[in-house]
Amino acid sequence: MTKTIYDSVSTLPYVGEKRLEALHQLGIHTISDLLSHYPTRYEDIQEKDILEIGDQEKVTLKGNVVSEAVISRFGPKKNRLSFRLIIDHAVIAVTFFNQAYLKSKIVTGEEIAVFGKWDAKRKILTGIKILGIRSDSENSDFESVYSANKAIKQSTILKLITEAFKLYQDYIPEVVPPELRIKYRLISHRDAIDAMHFPASEEQKNQARREVIFEEFLLYQMRMQIVRKKQKAMGKGNSINYNVTDLRKFIETLPFELTKAQKRVVNEICSDLRQPIHMHRLLQGDVGSGKTIVAAIALYAATNVGVQSALMVPTEILAEQHMESLSELFDPLEVRIALLTGSTKTKERRIILEQLANGELDVLIGTHALIQEGVFFSHLGLVITDEQHRFGVNQRKLLRDKGKDADVLFMTATPIPRTLAITAYGEMDVSIIDEMPAGRIPVKTTWIKPQNFEKILEFIEFQIRKGSQAYVICPLIEESESIDVKNATDIYEKLTAYYGSRFQVGLLHGKMKSRDKESIMENFKEKKIQVLVSTTVIEVGVNVPNATTMIIYDADRFGLSQLHQLRGRVGRGDKESYCVLVANPKTENGMERMKIMTETTDGFLLSEKDLELRGPGDLFGNKQSGLPNFKIGDIVNDFGALEAARQEASDLINQKDFLSNELYQPLREAIGFDALEGLDFN
Repeated sequence: MTKTIYDSVSTLPYVGEKRLEALHQLGIHTISDLLSHYPTRYEDIQEKDILEIGDQEKVTLKGNVVSEAVISRFGPKKNRLSFRLIIDHAVIAVTFFNQAYLKSKIVTGEEIAVFGKWDAKRKILTGIKILGIRSDSENSDFESVYSANKAIKQSTILKLITEAFKLYQDYIPEVVPPELRIKYRLISHRDAIDAMHFPASEEQKNQARREVIFEEFLLYQMRMQIVRKKQKAMGKGNSINYNVTDLRKFIETLPFELTKAQKRVVNEICSDLRQPIHMHRLLQGDVGSGKTIVAAIALYAATNVGVQSALMVPTEILAEQHMESLSELFDPLEVRIALLTGSTKTKERRIILEQLANGELDVLIGTHALIQEGVFFSHLGLVITDEQHRFGVNQRKLLRDKGKDADVLFMTATPIPRTLAITAYGEMDVSIIDEMPAGRIPVKTTWIKPQNFEKILEFIEFQIRKGSQAYVICPLIEESESIDVKNATDIYEKLTAYYGSRFQVGLLHGKMKSRDKESIMENFKEKKIQVLVSTTVIEVGVNVPNATTMIIYDADRFGLSQLHQLRGRVGRGDKESYCVLVANPKTENGMERMKIMTETTDGFLLSEKDLELRGPGDLFGNKQSGLPNFKIGDIVNDFGALEAARQEASDLINQKDFLSNELYQPLREAIGFDALEGLDFN
């Protein structure tokens, strides 16, 4: 039987059921998985002169054992193994803690190499491990360190990788096509795997990393381009041929002129709608840049030709707000619009679903309720998902599948760095509103320490006396023993006691019943509540133009993008607005985030900084956003390779001979034939 790197790891010697299960827990099922289980780091084990070693530096020392190894015990189940080495006429002490089993390896008069931490003052090496004495041909200065678990040691993993490479090195495929390997000066994948696990030098490590990263990115981008190509071919014959004159008249009825950026993205979206292809577009824009108006234009274009639309949002508050604003825009045009959420009463829900199925509704706005069973559209042709990263991939698909080849528009008010957009959303076309409406006053942002509580309360009162309102945001609903952060109920009680009968303080959080949340927000909009204490339930979409002050407690607990979203709840009217970050960060990262927030209101710049400081997984959450878990590649630091891989993947997938050219056979196998099935190159 022919060997392949997709053979099970159970084919390796010494891999029984228990060891196989331990490997499976690490995600290692095949030889390929094992060989790509790359080191998490490398220990520098090069031998150094004692005079060159810094205090507490990890180093390898080699010498002859000049004293018998002695084991002394202290405390329950604790021991110390001690002996002495002579190195170039200098005698040093070596100590291992709780490794008494090493005694048999320490023989007086024999040469030994010990890797450990050097104490320069006491001239003692605290041993970490004993290394084998290497021959001149084994000149590596690095030792690989692997992630492991309780069931399998990292030293065992290294032995298995060594065995797998010895047995399968001749079967490692060269996935990257030859022309790209030459173009980017990449070493072979076989040599890269060898150097990743057994590097002889820093240069070898770097060359190996370059090759592995490019291959990793290329495979991902190929899969993205395949999805993109299939989606483009999906919607044949489903063009929305709206009346251009009618759409222009609708735009002219808007109470303001569109910005240049809005006009540009409207043209991009409307061009997609008219094409007999499946639209799959991401619309991103900063807080307050006017995405809702763009969505309204797309919804009207669909309604113009009798096509139904769905607008799904993550919260009931945002759904109600969209219902309110779109009803005002569509009212004179007799667009039939309805709202469906988890709070919709049974009788009203039944009527809405009947009208929807009969084609009597044009636009349905809602939360996750839209993707429940029993929700049927007569002719769903346009699906818009707002704050799309709040929904899982499967949830977004459920809504899209309620129509036949429906056009899809995803929206987000969380600006996404280009590095992230081409990775997580590489299968989409991207439209960007990068211009704010004229006359928008930037929100003034300051950072203060918690001890200035009295000044905060005075500042809020000063703003309320001028006729404005304020938000006070806290990370938690109730007190937590594990995390020392201000909580909403505690702050609410303090503010209620402080302001007494002078001002009305409200409390809003996600655990409240929907009708209670609606009542609180309605009272806040009608100025019956002057100060609203809330959790991040108001992060997205809430629009109260009279609110000019945003206080965020324990602001260092939030990422930059979330802070920017919260700040975006104020500054929505014609009054000067303020955001006060209350924080006492204990880390440099936390202090840096506070500093950046006070220096810029540019959401795209903040998202780039957030990506650098926190990484993509923390920014949106891998599960929600569908971000890949690259083994070596870093989409921030290795962006050049990511962009190159995207371009090369696009070129490859558009080659007519991609499915037949033998040079691309290893690449096709690595992608997976299931993914390639149904591709049309005509």
